[in-house]
Amino acid sequence: MARLILVCGPTGAGKTTYSLSLCEEIGAVRFSIDPWMQTLFAKDMQALDYAWMIERVERCYQQIWEVSEQILVLDGKVLLDLGFTTKAQREVFTSKAKALGINAEVHFVNAPPELRRQRIAKRNQEKDPKVYAFEVTDVMFEFMEPKFEVPDDIELQHGRTINS
Repeated sequence: MARLILVCGPTGAGKTTYSLSLCEEIGAVRFSIDPWMQTLFAKDMQALDYAWMIERVERCYQQIWEVSEQILVLDGKVLLDLGFTTKAQREVFTSKAKALGINAEVHFVNAPPELRRQRIAKRNQEKDPKVYAFEVTDVMFEFMEPKFEVPDDIELQHGRTINS
């Protein structure tokens, strides 16, 4: 039976670590936005410009969905570790899933800000390729922190909250 999981959470919450573990557990194909953005656009980025970045994120989302849809139509399992900073971003994918007759699961991974900062510092230092795509600076952390929209109970109806 097809299954679509959207993993969201603030910077450093443990989304990728959680996603890797869950994919192994349930046999899902994982798409993560960080390697896509790093490979396709990092060299072109001149400044920390949210509008510039989100426009490219949207392009990646379109391509990722095209492949995800093919997997889901074949009754596969897909996990999207795409950040999903806003409710609107999550709704795009939950609506696409509904059109396929699938109730997308929103999994919200969360941790206190100080723990997330510690994890980011460790990840930046260790550069483990499983979870490290690029260095997250304090400026980037502060820039993204107020942009994340916590999922509400309706979004989590078919999902769960993970406190990591």
